[in-house]
Amino acid sequence: MNLPQNRTRLFEILAGLLATQLIVFGLGFYMLHEPTRIAESQTQILHTQLDDAMTLYAQNCSVCHGLSGEGIGATPALNNPALQTMAYEDLTKTIARGRFNTAMPAWSREDGGALSDYQISELVSLIQSGDWNETRDRVVNLGLAPLVPFTTEADPALLAEVANLPDGATLQTAVTLFAANCVACHGADGLGTGIAPALNDPLVREKTADELTRTVTLGSAGTLMAGWSNVLTTEEISALVTLVQRWDEVPTGILPAPNVPIATTEESIALGGQLFSQNCSRCHGPEGQGTQRAPALNVKAFLTDTGDLAIQQIITNGVPGTAMPVWGDRMTEVEIQAIVGFIRQWEATAPEVAVPAKGGGGGPPWLRNNTTTTTTTAGQGQSAQATPQAQGQGQSAAATPQGQGQGQGQGQGQGQGQSQQTTTPSWWQTFDWSILLLIFGVLSISFTLIFMGFESLRNRPKIKPPEK
Repeated sequence: MNLPQNRTRLFEILAGLLATQLIVFGLGFYMLHEPTRIAESQTQILHTQLDDAMTLYAQNCSVCHGLSGEGIGATPALNNPALQTMAYEDLTKTIARGRFNTAMPAWSREDGGALSDYQISELVSLIQSGDWNETRDRVVNLGLAPLVPFTTEADPALLAEVANLPDGATLQTAVTLFAANCVACHGADGLGTGIAPALNDPLVREKTADELTRTVTLGSAGTLMAGWSNVLTTEEISALVTLVQRWDEVPTGILPAPNVPIATTEESIALGGQLFSQNCSRCHGPEGQGTQRAPALNVKAFLTDTGDLAIQQIITNGVPGTAMPVWGDRMTEVEIQAIVGFIRQWEATAPEVAVPAKGGGGGPPWLRNNTTTTTTTAGQGQSAQATPQAQGQGQSAAATPQGQGQGQGQGQGQGQGQSQQTTTPSWWQTFDWSILLLIFGVLSISFTLIFMGFESLRNRPKIKPPEK
């Protein structure tokens, strides 16, 4: 073997060794990085599951379990630390199959429900690992907040009058119990809400005490009425039955609707500001200071004396005999609530006396040029930090005659305000360098083998033709 062939052979050996070392080093680096990669992948998967689960919760669970899993009435809370350590299989079974003799239905498709096994697993992840504050924001942004009063207090003067009725002490106890446990669904004075019927009703009073007791104790299948036997004593249930049967004797207004603020987020306030600017500022002023056409909204007296539900009712139903029109037929409930939230945020800095803005005499925007007002789709308000991208399709619900605005947000406002300010890492921070080392090693060995093959062909001894 001559000197050039020795050099070629040495080069081939060194190239092969180098390529092998690159492959070994790349595999080692990949193995060391693998646990971190797996953990990051699991975190990303969990984040995706929780994001989906918050939407599922808003659409299916918030009406009973509340904005942030706090529970409503007899419906248990889900933001309970005990549930975070509950066995995964037990939670899955409860959601999939429901709970017998309670308002908890079966959600699995196999049992007639609406959720797949994967969706149920996402809800279990939310209960065990979710952020209930983020869940609350999702429910609000989707326009699915359960707008019902959670508790109220009986009017002291009227409650004292009840003592003068026959068996007044029992009725007083029942009114107090109803205020703490039942008003959430059945409404102020027991006149009903969007999710539960009125109990202060002649048809209900016609039922026997045994029927009413059985319903309160065991609940009503196929409805949101849960059994209260684990919450109330037998004596307390009996007192509530007495109240239902004798409600026509109880003074009206003894259980007034509480001043329940409408839940808001940064996205909903931003949407409300845009809608107010487009539809309300012409009459009420750019900053709600009022004009010659409409009164001030950004003033202490109005914001202190007027609750959120009352403002929602005014916007929804208008004010007869004034220039304030009915907005319930041209805005969704989600949009009206967003405007209420925007108006409410003025309260902290509202002046004692408003200085009306000039103008306001050109007529409201929906009458100008004989055009129909086009309101912005819910969720497109611009915020300083994020651009909510939502397509609110919620259906408008007029407030109840009692001014409680109790209509349930059944509109499926499909969208979530999502921040667009995200930090994109550099390519070299996300690139997997172990893969590059492996590729280099494989290419090196491939080129070496090809080079060796060419050299073998070039240095192949020539075969002399046979002599004639």
